[in-house]
Amino acid sequence: MSKFWSDFVQELKPYVPGEQPKDGEYIKLNTNESPFDPSPLAIDAIRQESEENLRLYPDPESDKLREMVGRYYEIPADYVFPGNGSDEVLAHLFYSLFKHQGKKILFPDITYSFYRVYAKLYDINFEAVPLNDQFEIDINDYIRVSADEVCGIIFPNPNAPTGIAVSLEAIEQLLQAQPNIVVAIDEAYVDFGAESAVCLLEKYDNLIVLQTLSKSRSLAGLRVGFALAQPHLLQALVRVKNSFNSYPIDRLAQVGAIAAFEDDAYFEQTRQEIISSREYVSQELSNLGFVVLPSKTNFVFVSHPRVDAAILSAQLRERLVLVRYFDQDRISQYLRITIGTRKQCEILIKTLSEILTSTNIDAE
Repeated sequence: MSKFWSDFVQELKPYVPGEQPKDGEYIKLNTNESPFDPSPLAIDAIRQESEENLRLYPDPESDKLREMVGRYYEIPADYVFPGNGSDEVLAHLFYSLFKHQGKKILFPDITYSFYRVYAKLYDINFEAVPLNDQFEIDINDYIRVSADEVCGIIFPNPNAPTGIAVSLEAIEQLLQAQPNIVVAIDEAYVDFGAESAVCLLEKYDNLIVLQTLSKSRSLAGLRVGFALAQPHLLQALVRVKNSFNSYPIDRLAQVGAIAAFEDDAYFEQTRQEIISSREYVSQELSNLGFVVLPSKTNFVFVSHPRVDAAILSAQLRERLVLVRYFDQDRISQYLRITIGTRKQCEILIKTLSEILTSTNIDAE
């Protein structure tokens, strides 16, 4: 703390990312990165761009990337707003669409913690809506609110860190019930088994969908994300972006992202391998006595009825396996475990079995 800080900085509680170890010893199953390398086409495109054009500023509108995303999702290019990862896009969304005097936004009580951080950063009133007893989002909780009091609703689909998805039918019910509230669906993990709301964009002018290339396309190191919505919504984000940084995505990120979308065969292969490994991990953890929530993501959210989650996390770390532990209400006995390679998953199961044996807990 310093006497030179702005007053509000002292009140901020910044987002805390998962541990990024400085050495390569660990099996890293704590930050939901892909276990696979990016598409070879993406790597080649990045290499070529780095040799030819880094002296030049990038396209400030990312037109070629927007056109590529539009073709991929069969929507107009002006329905696409790209940014430096979906977190930056979220920041612009919160500031441009969610800050209305006398109104609040809604998001789940157990969800991506950046929502709460951005709400506090931008002085946006919010209400955290409790998940039900099965850790599911109940759409009725959002359908029955009034647009006189609420200006925005946002939640991930599938939700994080629970991994549980909301059906496309439920999302459309919400959109039909709340035409005067912006509904933002954060689809960071949608490619691992959930239904995307992109197909609803042209029908509902209050819908905005967010996606990222960090998970299913193995490009976390590039930081590329985007919002998809009708142009009248996206123009608000554009105005905020161009008041902050008119060159948001660098040249390497733009060409790498375009190539990743072009290599659909590689995308399908790697995401299917992750889905297959997720089912393997879920079954093996169940065999060890864990409660495993139904996941449509590249991670599983689990608890053991007789072993403290913090202890499990610490003992895994001692054995060089990193998972994510959240010391917060309702989920303090759960671990979020990223799906790695099949070999990494097998090591995880073997290590957990050894820990349970050493603590005299028999697998069920």
